[in-house]
Amino acid sequence: MSIPTLPGVTAQTITTSRLTTRVLFSGPEDGIPVLFIHGNFSSATWWEETMIALPSKYRAIAADQRGLGESDHSVKINAQNGMGDFVGDAIALMDQLGYDRFHLVGVSLGGVAAWWMMADAPSRLLSVTLAGPGSPFGFGGTKDASGTPTYDDYAGSGGGLANPVLFQGLREKNRTLDSPFSPRSALRLLVWGPPFVPEREEAFLDAMFQVELGEYGIPGDKVDSPNWPYVAPGKWGPLNALSPKYIGNLVERILAAKPKADVLWIYGTDDVAVSNSAASDPGTWGPTGRLPGFPGP
Repeated sequence: MSIPTLPGVTAQTITTSRLTTRVLFSGPEDGIPVLFIHGNFSSATWWEETMIALPSKYRAIAADQRGLGESDHSVKINAQNGMGDFVGDAIALMDQLGYDRFHLVGVSLGGVAAWWMMADAPSRLLSVTLAGPGSPFGFGGTKDASGTPTYDDYAGSGGGLANPVLFQGLREKNRTLDSPFSPRSALRLLVWGPPFVPEREEAFLDAMFQVELGEYGIPGDKVDSPNWPYVAPGKWGPLNALSPKYIGNLVERILAAKPKADVLWIYGTDDVAVSNSAASDPGTWGPTGRLPGFPGP
């Protein structure tokens, strides 16, 4: 099912050398290009309000990322590439559209992809806006501000940490608030934050239900570990791609890259989804006793 767009936003199916996917556009065709990269459990639909709010001189572009939205789900996310699959897809899209340079905006997982593009394709970027981006060290499994892994196998990161109740709700397309871990409850508690409820909540839920589920999508595969919380990252899907195991020395690569674009980094002080105490991080759960065997801070 294709999700209806807001007035002023048009949708096209575009095939590049890497991926066939739905791409949203707003603004004049000859406008200054702004590429929006969405986060996990979502799609380009989540950007529409922002796209139509841009000044009239800009051309907004937002694609459904690999494994998410209405992208071709036969094309998998190889987590061992880190953010490389997402960045390669984005560059191929902008090449297809004829844009050599562009402004870049990324949120959450899309923010980590933006970090990666700052390292790999800095000459393409007019500016970068990071809206609640994930850490450039990756998500989970680290123990200090320098991104040092807690264990050699990066236990505490990857697809094995997924909440089974949430994923059952995704499979069933559960729209209720019956559980604090239902998809709608997760969005209200972790993404918008109470008491706010967006007007297009149903469309955002629809986008959430479009994610590819399973060992090659979300949550992805996992590896048993002797180290707490006893799972380490597998090789497939976006949650594994965010592991510090595959993000590697991204910070050093960003610092070494030239030229450097101006960056605006936006974050919310009440954000419980992307923060040093993220709700889905085992380091946050451990002290609560919900994950047995917590070894301590």
